Amino acid sequence: MKANRKKINWNYLLIAPALLISVAIILLPGIMTIYYSFTDWNGLSPNITFVGLKNFQDLFKDNVFRRAIMNNVIWTVMFLTIPVCIGMLSAMLLLNRKKTRSIYQVAFLIPYVLAPSVNAMLWLNIMFSPVSGVIAALRNMGLDVSSPLANLKSAIYACAGVDIWHYWSYLTVIYLAALRQTPQDQVEAAMVEGAGSWQLFRHVYLPSIAATVKMMFVIITIGCFLAFDYIKLLTGGGPAHATEVLGTYAYTLAFGSMKVGKAAAVGLVISFFGLIASGIYTNMTRKENLV
Repeated sequence: MKANRKKINWNYLLIAPALLISVAIILLPGIMTIYYSFTDWNGLSPNITFVGLKNFQDLFKDNVFRRAIMNNVIWTVMFLTIPVCIGMLSAMLLLNRKKTRSIYQVAFLIPYVLAPSVNAMLWLNIMFSPVSGVIAALRNMGLDVSSPLANLKSAIYACAGVDIWHYWSYLTVIYLAALRQTPQDQVEAAMVEGAGSWQLFRHVYLPSIAATVKMMFVIITIGCFLAFDYIKLLTGGGPAHATEVLGTYAYTLAFGSMKVGKAAAVGLVISFFGLIASGIYTNMTRKENLV
């Protein structure tokens, strides 16, 4: 009993540093965010005024906030379809390329490992710039084209396109690793039965990687509601809030308008959407465990 007690004490001692770091950088800021969301504070003044639910009431009357939520929803729908399909297709294509698979994986991952600032500058200067790059070349050819980032209707899709370009290769690697764990005897049995490529994917590979697909659904959804870097680098939320998302709006409120309380309320809304995605995933896995 004494030996077991000492072992347990050592286990707690070993995990204490990680636990303290988690409390310091996750739990305490989270509690502070909840508290500030019910206050009127500019981030600098020692005077903090408690205002109750006023920040949340003001948000739902705010047209920019509603536009930001809609843009986040558009962003999520795009990321749950386009990069997922491209990543799954490329993973299936790479599955049987044993000799050149590593070369393709390294080439695909180059956009993902580059810093967002580098990727954004490449697209701004080569693809979207009206002075140089593709847009300028098309104008020199006599075509009346403009940067999609300057168009109110296309700006959000252009920003998402840049982020998708950098992100799909990551999904390829994840799906490829999952597909390689599919039992070969199941694959061979399906091929003996005359299954085609689509039937093989639909009835053998997809059920085998279902857990990975569901987990990536949660990760992608949470990541979409945390979207910030590419929008901030490409448009800053403009033009006329056309690309505003919850992350950039919270940043603008906190550091532009000095409305920390309202920004904290936006942060809680972001967390709420993340909790919804996590709850859906938990419910799906719970039902599977009951079967």
